Amino acid sequence: MPQPKQHASAAARQAAFRARREQRRQAEMAAKGLPVLPSIPSIPGWPRWNASFQTAYQLIAESLSEMQDYFEERSENWQESQRGDDHQEKIASVEAVQDALSDLIS
Repeated sequence: MPQPKQHASAAARQAAFRARREQRRQAEMAAKGLPVLPSIPSIPGWPRWNASFQTAYQLIAESLSEMQDYFEERSENWQESQRGDDHQEKIASVEAVQDALSDLIS
């Protein structure tokens, strides 16, 4: 037995699909803590972009702290080895990224 039609036409079905898709996208953005983009595409989305930069900065700060703790927990021989030097170079790179992001935020 065929299912009854939910929509009067193909256009109504597509409009319902677009509405569901937009609601899902809005829910994903809300879950990430990001404000919505302006409805007019020519207006810049600075509040949303600043929120995403702030989130990225916090994630990088956490990772940097973990990397530094990891380095400090290793033995002195490891810290002075090639692996320790490589790790310090990566820490320096992450600090540079963090500094660049802090320029965007402030």
